[in-house]
Order: sequence, then C-alpha cells, then structure tokens
Amino acid sequence: MPPLISSSPASPSPLSRDSVVGALRAAGCVFAEDEARLILAAARTPGELVAMVERRVTGLPLELVLGWAEFHGLRIEVEPGVFVPRRRTEFLVEQALAHAPDPSVVVDLCCGSGAVGVALAAALGGVELHAADIDPAAVRCARRNVARFGGQVHAGDLFEALPGALRGRVGILAANVPYVPTGEVGLLPAEARDHEPHVALDGGPDGLDVLRRVATEAPRWLAPGGCLLIETSERQAPTALEAFAGSGLSARLAVSEELHATVVVGLN
Repeated sequence: MPPLISSSPASPSPLSRDSVVGALRAAGCVFAEDEARLILAAARTPGELVAMVERRVTGLPLELVLGWAEFHGLRIEVEPGVFVPRRRTEFLVEQALAHAPDPSVVVDLCCGSGAVGVALAAALGGVELHAADIDPAAVRCARRNVARFGGQVHAGDLFEALPGALRGRVGILAANVPYVPTGEVGLLPAEARDHEPHVALDGGPDGLDVLRRVATEAPRWLAPGGCLLIETSERQAPTALEAFAGSGLSARLAVSEELHATVVVGLN
C-alpha cells in the first residue's frame, strides 16, 4: 500500500496543506479543509503529522486523532476507548443552567470524558463537582478534565460510585446515559460503533434500561428543588417521561430542533 501522503518529487510537500487535504478528502472526510487545519496545528513534527493523517484516514474519529474535543466552548481531553462528547449534548448543559442556575453540588453521572460536568462547572463557578463512570478508561480520562475545576471522579456503577454524603444535596444531576437500543448499536456510524465503548452506547432492549435506573434512584440524591437531566431520543421521550414521573419527579421535555437534541428534565 503506498503512503497516504506522498513525498515523491512530483507531489506537493508531505507537510503541505494541499497534501493533507487531499489525503483526507480521498478518505471521504466531508470537512477535509477544516480537519486539515486542526491536524496541521496539532502536529509537532513531520512524522507526527503523517501518523495523525494515517490514523484519520483509516477511520479514527478526528477528536481521538487530536486528543481533544470541543464542547460548550471548552477543549475536553479524549482518548481511544472513551466516548466522544457530542455537540447536541450542549443542549443538556444549557437546560441544566436554565433550570438550576445556582446549585452548590453538580454530579455528572455516566460521565465519559467528564465533558458535561466540566462545562457546568466552568459556567457556574465555585460548585462542588463530582463525576462517575463504570468504565476505567473513562474514569482515567475524566480525572484529567475534572481536575481543572477541583472536582472528583469516582469509579463504579451509577450511584454506587458516589460518596454517601451527597445524598439529598445534589442541585444538578446530569446523566448522559447510553440510550441506543441493543439491536441498533450495529447500525451506528462506524466512528461510534468501532471506536467507542459499547457500555457507553448500549441502553438495553429499548434503550432505556439505564435511564430507568437513574430516574428511580435520583430523588434520594437530589436536593429540594434539584434537577435531573437525561438526554434521550424523540422516539423514546414519552416512555422516558413516564419513568421520571413514576419516580416522583416533576417531568418535562426540552427539545432543540437545531441540535436534534431531546432532554428529559425532572425537578425534585
């Protein structure tokens, strides 16, 4: 197989923008120019540039090539094996800030990279931040991000990971739970299906197994007036609302057509 960036005399320089754009475009990258700009800015040596382009054209998500993802105006560190935060999840952050503008404690459950908790801490300032995930790679990655805001990351299964002292004190409980039905995980785009942990994608037969577990336990952890927010799909929203209401939360739906985002909001 020939090199993806040619260094023959008849070709542009292996470091040229045109060579990088051409390699990305040939691999099917729709935003080749934008991606080339980011990769060129991130590469510290010619060898690193070639390696980064090679990784991208073989299908590694751009964020994992760069080592960071942009989320709510912040650079969030990511690494292979960790769920990459999506732009649509910024809507969850905005809804949290709208419904609980002055919390003292924020918890990011199923935190992945910790992006949601970090975005909330950056916007609120001075909050006590906790994040938790069951996946060791996510915990390791989140600790680097959350440390910037003096937060703590805990390893374990949902609420079992959290310190008991948080019960009844959480002002914002944000949970970007897995919500893809098991039978549809194989239909996801290759960047998610092949490069992100299935534990962060697979939500059980109807996609709502983890959401139900979180909704059931949340009232015991929320402060009076505290808020639970979970992203889901438009199709799953009615069932998700029932799960929230069944746990005693005052539930409503928030939808962003622009971001194709659906968030269930539950007030304690």
